[in-house]
Amino acid sequence: MKAILHVDNRWGIGKGNDLMFSIPRDMKFFRETTAGKTVVMGLNTLRSFPNGKPLKNRINIVLSPEDVNEDVITVHGLNELFEELKKYSPDEVFVIGGASVYRLLFPYCSEVLVTKVDADGGADVFVPNLDENEDFRLVSESDPVEDNGYNLRFCTYRNVKY
Repeated sequence: MKAILHVDNRWGIGKGNDLMFSIPRDMKFFRETTAGKTVVMGLNTLRSFPNGKPLKNRINIVLSPEDVNEDVITVHGLNELFEELKKYSPDEVFVIGGASVYRLLFPYCSEVLVTKVDADGGADVFVPNLDENEDFRLVSESDPVEDNGYNLRFCTYRNVKY
């Protein structure tokens, strides 16, 4: 299993249950990376999508204490999630948020794909800083690119326990 997200320079990931930035290049990277794959999210992340509908062309798994709807696979805890994930190739499963789901599942991710935005997005939700996490190593980082007024780098962190 992997995770994919973008962070500001304080490892913030969102504001008001929405993204902090509109960065077409990052959205394209997300779409291309997760298309045809399985995505794991919390209920708030699902609700943040247009009309609360799951992402198209993906298997959507929602980790939630309550049943969601017939358009997604709902799991109610870690044991149920891991049982469901046995049906899929680990390299084709992506954790996509929100913060509590990232915090819960980062330790089980072999890699975390992070788009680092060199800005303060005024986040109200944060994830652990992987640069300060002894279980993760930065294994690749793109040259900085500019998109929609922001400088960003595409980074890959590998979990040393895998």
